[in-house]
Amino acid sequence: MKTWIVALAIGLVGIAPAAWPQTHQPYAGLQARPVKALPDQQIADLRAGRGMSLALAAELNGYPGPLHVLELATPLGLSDDQRAKVAGLFDAMKREAVPLGERLIAAETALDRQFADKTITASSLGEATRDIASLQGELRVAHLKYHLTTLELLTPEQAARYSTLRGYGSGQHAPGHHR
Repeated sequence: MKTWIVALAIGLVGIAPAAWPQTHQPYAGLQARPVKALPDQQIADLRAGRGMSLALAAELNGYPGPLHVLELATPLGLSDDQRAKVAGLFDAMKREAVPLGERLIAAETALDRQFADKTITASSLGEATRDIASLQGELRVAHLKYHLTTLELLTPEQAARYSTLRGYGSGQHAPGHHR
């Protein structure tokens, strides 16, 4: 038993130095990003009006999103009227989210530029980060509110079926409807 423990300890000591550079350089390579705080995929998602998990509080608590309802229109048995209304909600959400995403990218770019140009001050830092936080909040509201409206267009049975189809369980605990 002691031999096994000694061998394990020697092996771990041999591995540890190889792991050190990885732990001390987690941001290596990110300095080449156009906007340091935003990965390319997130920029693309913001420009396309995608949800980026901003509406998980709604989605995982029984408030379906319009895009996913449209994707599941056939198994949900959406009527033509429901499909048209949900498509309208999705289009409205994108019309709202895309400009907010562009504004958020611009705000992050401006903050990044202040740091790159070494012109950042405590005051401008506070203003820029408050602006970014406000835009993030507006963007989240833009996604969440369409989940509320989408639920109102579904029957309780469709909402329960949605939860099942999305893998959230039996759908037995769908929130109340206003239909």
